Amino acid sequence: MADYTTIVRRGHVIQTVKTADESAEDLATMMVGRAVNFALDKAPYQDGPAILKIEHLDVVDHKKVHRVRDFNLTVHAGEIVGLAGVDGNGQSELVKALTGLMPVANGTVTVGGKDTTHAKPRQVTESGVGHIPEDRQKFGLIMPMSEIDNMSMMEYYRPPLAHHGVRDAKAAAEMTARLNKQFDVRIADMHNSAGSMSGGNQQKLIIAREMSRDPQLMIAMNPTRGLDVGAIEFIHQQILNARAAGHAVLLISYELDEIRQLADRIAVIHAGHLVATEDAENLTEQQIGLMMAGSGQQDKEATTNAD
Repeated sequence: MADYTTIVRRGHVIQTVKTADESAEDLATMMVGRAVNFALDKAPYQDGPAILKIEHLDVVDHKKVHRVRDFNLTVHAGEIVGLAGVDGNGQSELVKALTGLMPVANGTVTVGGKDTTHAKPRQVTESGVGHIPEDRQKFGLIMPMSEIDNMSMMEYYRPPLAHHGVRDAKAAAEMTARLNKQFDVRIADMHNSAGSMSGGNQQKLIIAREMSRDPQLMIAMNPTRGLDVGAIEFIHQQILNARAAGHAVLLISYELDEIRQLADRIAVIHAGHLVATEDAENLTEQQIGLMMAGSGQQDKEATTNAD
């Protein structure tokens, strides 16, 4: 839309350019301060054991409305399964059910062979599940609390962050400093609140906290929503790193390009139903879009390809 574009980075005007003379890559480089790699280097998928198994799952909300119906899906070690669908078709309720934040009405969920169908959130995380929630401020962080407290949230009650029920503040600070460096989380002072951080750094904090626990299953919902191109590049690489380490990844995103870039298999959800699953390379954007809209549903594929 713009005739001219002004690039601002860290509060400083970097440059004003004629938009038509610059490529998306050029603008991204100016925004981030370095070249941004949009191409993802992804090794071929190697068959691994089933980590997440969802069988005949039904989820009913507090208004007694079915949000997820007879949902079947398996995610294997070293595999990224992308779940595509129009917002509001049961994705949020599915993730909440998988992470213990919403009750399961029917069906079973197993993680690494352990039944987590009716597990509480802490039991789910202790089963080896990492969770990047859809809303980082509402579900991922406690905004008034310090970065240290937010980074420690999953491990605060056990060694090395606690001893005999007493929290070790020094250990928590040391862990936060180490993860800040490892995951490039930027904040002026670790004692400052999470609310003082930029959106990209808030998301990196969550990713650092979740991935540092080395989960066997990572559930990531809209992991790059509202972020700049540099943060998107970094987060995509972290998801690929989890895959390379042999972890299973369930990626839920409303960005088709993101799913097509990252996923080994793509599952499509519509009105709470699994419409189809297929190897990512076998589906075009148009085919995915039609299934997301409920057109040309392939229920038989949902049954035969869920595994």
